[in-house]
Amino acid sequence: MIGADVVEIAPVINDREVFLSVPVRMTLAEMLRDRLDLFGVKLSCEMQVCGVCTVLVDGQPVSSCTYLAADADGRRVSTIEGLAEGEQLHPLQQAFVDHFALQCGFCTPGFIMMAKHLLDRSPDPTRDEVVEYLDGNLCRCTGYAPIVDAVLDAAGRLRAEP
Repeated sequence: MIGADVVEIAPVINDREVFLSVPVRMTLAEMLRDRLDLFGVKLSCEMQVCGVCTVLVDGQPVSSCTYLAADADGRRVSTIEGLAEGEQLHPLQQAFVDHFALQCGFCTPGFIMMAKHLLDRSPDPTRDEVVEYLDGNLCRCTGYAPIVDAVLDAAGRLRAEP
């Protein structure tokens, strides 16, 4: 700890350990965007309502708009930027492209990170399970059918991988 208003943290962000001094009231979203230039993390409602800012912390989805950066100390944080392997998109990312499951793209990272958590837990979900799991994420552009189709397609692609 540096002082009452600033703490030192060492989270692992997208498989890379980082060392930062952050204000105690800084959110994880602010840290990811402002300190690490991970702009895939979006901010919208800033009240844990829309799902746009979803990232995974130790494999669990969290709203990074309300999760404090200091609480990420020693934890593994995964963002949309950490899914691709170089130029090769993750199957979820590719399925979203193939199914036109994005329009403006603003909500896409949050949907993909929630879907990743779902598929990590349940590799063969039903359509109803996908709909129910993603109901906390809001999209104002595409409608939800292409998003659900993309998640189901990605589930099949992931099951088919060696």
